[in-house]
Order: sequence, then structure tokens, then C-alpha cells
Amino acid sequence: MESIASKNVFVGLSGGVDSAVSAALLQNAGAHVTGVFIKGWYPPGMPCTWAEDRRDAMRVAAHLGVPFHTLDASTEYKQGVIDYLISEYAAGRTPNPDIMCNREVKFGAFYRFAKEHNADFIATGHYAQTKDGQLFRGIDPSKDQSYFLWAVPKEALSQTLFPVGGLPKSEVRALAEKFNLPVAQKKDSQGICFLGSISVDEFLRNELKTEEGDVLDETGQKIGTHDGAVLHTLGERITPHDAEQGPWYVVRKDLAINVLVVRHGSAAFETPPATLTLRDTNWFTPDALEGTLEAQYRYHGSVTAGTYDKKTSTFTPSVPLPEPIAAGQSLVLYVGDSCIGGGIIE
Repeated sequence: MESIASKNVFVGLSGGVDSAVSAALLQNAGAHVTGVFIKGWYPPGMPCTWAEDRRDAMRVAAHLGVPFHTLDASTEYKQGVIDYLISEYAAGRTPNPDIMCNREVKFGAFYRFAKEHNADFIATGHYAQTKDGQLFRGIDPSKDQSYFLWAVPKEALSQTLFPVGGLPKSEVRALAEKFNLPVAQKKDSQGICFLGSISVDEFLRNELKTEEGDVLDETGQKIGTHDGAVLHTLGERITPHDAEQGPWYVVRKDLAINVLVVRHGSAAFETPPATLTLRDTNWFTPDALEGTLEAQYRYHGSVTAGTYDKKTSTFTPSVPLPEPIAAGQSLVLYVGDSCIGGGIIE
């Protein structure tokens, strides 16, 4: 981490361990730390832990003796994340809301708020690393979150610190105990950015008013039913109601008639696509888009080698893809541990 003594650093305090340790590390390095809890948009009538998380963030700030603010980013979150999530699923695509949350909220609304208050840097508890404006994987492969950061604006990334990105999770937990942080024993959040304990499935059922439909095998024979085709993605393993024992994998879906087509035993392509076309790309180091690259199309998913054509915005894998990839998912490109950027799969 570069020299930050006497620098004004606004830390996004989520109420969790990673951001709390990040704030403590920055303070120990001599930075003038300000804690900021980012309040998102929360589904009416559905349970959410934001009030508890804000309280925990306040406790961390009080323990460290640093100023604390609450940023209301509900408008940015509703428009840039929730509306996007709903429209993409309704169109039959499979979006990644955490990626849009980072772009629109944490490195959008929060970054602007910090700069308006004379911050030199912002910091978050993400497991990633930066150097000279470039993004790198976090040192702990089981926690690396660079995949979720490909859409962060380059300007914001150049002024962002990831204090725990160079540490394994076990050490972060140990530091939380060492600093006697009030959230040292708190469990990691497993929910979508700002939706807390609410699952995507739960949220979409409520928002899209899903209906039961037929599940067909590849011969067109009905083998069971589902709760809503819009809830499922290509390659997903599902358990149809009243079907014989699986495993069953989604290979096609037709939202117009609310039907899923499944294959027994495997989701492997019969004829894998030769290329993947990307839209809404964001490149941190576009000059690195030469030669053989590594592509990741799912968080903690397998890495596929291939090449990228900037003129056509297409990625060509070196070997056939092993499984269906749903439109709307993100393809993120790397050279070693350096994240070049990414885009959304058409």
C-alpha cells in the first residue's frame, strides 16, 4: 500500500470485518480516516439487516475514534442495480448485480461523495489489489473479488485503496481480534450487495410475480414443472417438481411460454459457440488485450484461455467451452493476476 500518511481516506464501512480491518490498517498507517456507511435501497416489506449493519459500522468508527457519515445512495442503487437486475431477468438474461453495485454505488455515488468532501482516496474491504491504476487479484485465491470490479470507472480505481487485498482472510480475522474491533466475531455476509439475507430467487419471485410452467426434456416430453422460467439460467442444475431423479440441467428456456428445456446428466454443449461477443466493456489496460488471455465467466469459476478482438468485441476461446454461458453474465479478462477489464456477454 502506497504512502498515505496524512492523506484523507474515506472508508466504506459496511458493518463487516473486512472494511473494519481496512479502516484500522489505514489509521495505523497514518491516514486521516473517515468512515462512511452506504445506505442502499431495500425491498419494501422484506427483511433487511441494514440498520444492524449501520450500527456495527458506527461502533467501528467510534472504537477507532474517526468521523462517521451515512450516505443515502438509495436512488443510485434502485436505478443502477435493482431496475437493471429486474429488466435483465425479465428479458431472459442473467445479470450480476454485485458488479453493477460496485460501478454505480461503491465506486460511483460513494466515490463522488468522498471527492466532494476533499478525500484523497476511498477504500473498501474488497479482496483485490491496485498498483499504478491497474487492478490485480487479491492474494487469497479463495476470497479474490477482482471479478466483481471489472466495471469500476478507471478514474475511481486510480484513487482507491484495498487494504486487505494483500492478506489472507485468516490474517484479516486475526487482525480484527488484535485491534479489538467490535465486529471481530461477526460472520461474513453471503447476500447480494445491499440485499443482505434476501436471495435473488426470493426477490425476483416477489418482483416478477412468477408462475408455474412446464419442464421439457430435449425430445419435447414433459418431465415436471418449475416455479418460473425467469428464475433460472442456462447451465443451472435444477430439481423440477414431480420429475424423476436428476441431475437435470437447463439447456434452453422460452420466457414467452414459460418453458424450460433440460438435459439429464450434463449441461455440456452439443455445439459450443466459437466466440463470445461482449457489450458495455471497460478496460483498465487496453494495450494488454494482445496475445493469449485468461477469461473468467463466473465468480470462482474455471479460467479459459483465448484471444480478444477489439474491433469486433469478441473473445475466442482456445478450447471449446465446457458448459452453456448465459447472456448477461460477465466475462472478465486477465493476464496472470492482472485484471485487464471485461464486458457483458451478449
